Amino acid sequence: MPRRGLVAGPDFEYFQRRFFTPVEVAQHNRPDDLWVSYLGYVYDLTPLAQEYKGDLLLKPIVEVAGQDISHWFDPKTRDIRKHIDPLTGSQRYRTPRGRFLHVPPQLPRSDWANDFGKPWWQGSRYEVGRLSAKTRNIRIINTLTSQEHTLEVGALESMWEILHRYLPYNAHAASYTWKYEGEKLNMEYTLEENGIRDEEEEFDYLNMDGTLHTPAILLYFNDDLTEL
Repeated sequence: MPRRGLVAGPDFEYFQRRFFTPVEVAQHNRPDDLWVSYLGYVYDLTPLAQEYKGDLLLKPIVEVAGQDISHWFDPKTRDIRKHIDPLTGSQRYRTPRGRFLHVPPQLPRSDWANDFGKPWWQGSRYEVGRLSAKTRNIRIINTLTSQEHTLEVGALESMWEILHRYLPYNAHAASYTWKYEGEKLNMEYTLEENGIRDEEEEFDYLNMDGTLHTPAILLYFNDDLTEL
């Protein structure tokens, strides 16, 4: 594990997130910043939107910017769902919102350019990470400044990934020891692996407001000013 001053951890200059929450995906909802999720993964289609700017076939994709479009796909084949076309009697892609980029026309056309290679939904060229199927809230309290922030994080994120989320609030976050109920956290582990249980279902069962019982992680400052 590389070290930065007194603090061991990953090099955040090259750090890549593995998980994104649905709320984060929803923030990228414009043609110039266009993300979607499907079948458990998150995709940045901004380059696609820029390449085909002004093309009418881009419209159905822009309309779902920031949304999950798993219902467009067959989970077994990971291809667009298909149906039998009543006009031609042949199998073709099902596009209730209208035909979109890289979907062949209903009938042969001389003006359809099919030299794009793989369709945009095949392969991983636009993939940026995985969609967090389960999220939870966590409070982070800086014991030096008494500042407190509540973050929504993915249940499978490591503490390093949570620290990365916290950096906009504290650029020196890696210069702190992270603890829960007096125990130092293993930054390679998830919240659950560190003994910070997700009790949301229990609170729901008891008809209690779980937001009043959000776990708190306490940050204790070390003698180091690592800035990431």
